[in-house]
Amino acid sequence: MMFQADKKVIKLSQLTDWRRGIRKKGLNLVVTNGCFDLLHSGHVRYLESARNLGDALLIGLNGDESVRALKGEGRPINNEEDRALVLASLACVDAVSIFPEKRADRFLSVSAPDQYVKGGDYTVETLDVDERQAVERAGGQIVILSFVPGKSTSATIKRIALSS
Repeated sequence: MMFQADKKVIKLSQLTDWRRGIRKKGLNLVVTNGCFDLLHSGHVRYLESARNLGDALLIGLNGDESVRALKGEGRPINNEEDRALVLASLACVDAVSIFPEKRADRFLSVSAPDQYVKGGDYTVETLDVDERQAVERAGGQIVILSFVPGKSTSATIKRIALSS
């Protein structure tokens, strides 16, 4: 059985065609990326705010190996397929695509966002230079959203470990 959320998870190899369809419809594409290991209210507020900036929201999801490289051994808590499905089930998310690299520059080159959104723990200057250039080459704009204080996956994992 195919569920609606399953249809919103797009293989990286199909992303160019998906993007072409978004352009053909004249929609403004907002793109963000991350690990989204344990979804929490900070993520939800961030994703809804991102979606409100355009007509469609695409999430680039770090694959399992890249999460391990970024966050360390023991991460991710949830595998990439589960994380993608949970994100795809959100009403504000139009599509999710898993990418294997530690950095999102190839994903951003393929997705060619009109707007690339990152959380307030970043500034334009602290963004990876290759990611920033990929967005700029595509003619996209970088938008930094406010940080949601007190909400983080790492903090949640620590609280769980302390309560065990």
